[in-house]
Amino acid sequence: MKSKEIIDDVTMKRAITRITYEIIERNKNLDNIVLAGIKTRGVFIAKRIQERLSQLENLDVPLGELDIKPFRDDIKVEEDTTVMSVDITDKDVILVDDVLYTGRTIRAAIDNLVSLGRPARVSLAVLVDRGHRELPIRADYVGKNIPTSSSEEVIVEVVEVDGKDRVTLVEEA
Repeated sequence: MKSKEIIDDVTMKRAITRITYEIIERNKNLDNIVLAGIKTRGVFIAKRIQERLSQLENLDVPLGELDIKPFRDDIKVEEDTTVMSVDITDKDVILVDDVLYTGRTIRAAIDNLVSLGRPARVSLAVLVDRGHRELPIRADYVGKNIPTSSSEEVIVEVVEVDGKDRVTLVEEA
């Protein structure tokens, strides 16, 4: 199994900052934004975007944590650990995840969102878009596009969970 680091901690920080600037540029009413991180690593990326929005625009953007497991089509889990401290009805919700691959995780996240309320708009921010979609889903904000083969795996590590920030491409044997 070969692995190659494709994003280091500095590059990851830049990508998150770039996503944050794009969110600022594309959203006229920043007061209407709610960030929704997809558990697990999407939550930490969303928190970093939230911190950058606070630094750059002096905004306190609400942040929720979406558990997509109860909404998946391949496994059944009853317990839903979603935490959404604000009503998302009529809000511009930005889903945040680490890797966009088939699109199935995002579909489950959207199902979870609409079970909580009716957002005015839903957009998607991902750290890595690796291609291979199975559903018609695309990201609005992308940190880095990394074309991959289906025999490769993209591993995102964040300091809060893994002790370091990096993205690695692993070639499966």
